[in-house]
Amino acid sequence: MKACTEEFKDCDLQDIAQRYIQGEPSISRIAVEPEAISPRIESEQTEDKSGAEGTVYYDIRFHAVAPVDGRLIQLIINLEAQNDFNPGYPLLKRAVYYCGRMISSQYGTVFVKSHYEKIQKVYSIWICTMPTKKWEYNISSYQLTEKHLIGYTQAERSHYDLINIVLVCLGSKSHKQLKGILRLLNMLLLDNISSQEKQELLSKEFNVTMTPHLEKGVAAMCNLSEGIERRGERRGEKRGWNLGKQDDVLEMLKDGVPFEKIAQYTKLSLEAIADIAKQNKLI
Repeated sequence: MKACTEEFKDCDLQDIAQRYIQGEPSISRIAVEPEAISPRIESEQTEDKSGAEGTVYYDIRFHAVAPVDGRLIQLIINLEAQNDFNPGYPLLKRAVYYCGRMISSQYGTVFVKSHYEKIQKVYSIWICTMPTKKWEYNISSYQLTEKHLIGYTQAERSHYDLINIVLVCLGSKSHKQLKGILRLLNMLLLDNISSQEKQELLSKEFNVTMTPHLEKGVAAMCNLSEGIERRGERRGEKRGWNLGKQDDVLEMLKDGVPFEKIAQYTKLSLEAIADIAKQNKLI
């Protein structure tokens, strides 16, 4: 929150943890809801049965208050961990959708009827553990801004500054090569060091008070980082295998081997073989 949000950048870490985070964060319990919802006053709907995806939940979602211009404003913050940087759609569009859902789901809980002045600002912060090389070790923020097409009259910023997306991209370096929030997240999520080493770094370098609950969390992070490393190894092996198979197909195509024979040998479909042939201008 301190590194990725404007509202908390000047706040003390202990104040953020003890004063400004409201209640207990919801972890994989609040659904990203469909558009068709009925008004509700008491609580937030927790399921989303739309589409083929089934129920989709926010990784972590919580409420916070932030000190702005001498008063406290309400925020809703979503934190997502993302291993696949290219899941088949632009990740930013998914983040925009999540923010839109956090805005629209406030109807019936934060405000009713036409009391839009009560809408709370939302953040969706995405920690990307395996981005492309181009995106490694970047932190980028996306938000609504005012642009004057004719004239210069300014609206009050709080009336439109309601959506903020942050991409935090890690990569292949060691935490020893990094600083700040990138160093912290890289050490916790990716570096292959023991749970005890991570706890010592959190305590000494980042002034995090270790508790039994937090120690369990760090141990879980160690298991997660090992899992990410294993998945990366498997992905590399699979990619190498696929590239090798494509090389075989290309050689057989150049030798004039019929598509059907290549399919029998490689177990690829005729469509996949045709695609390789087209990519290499052999048909």
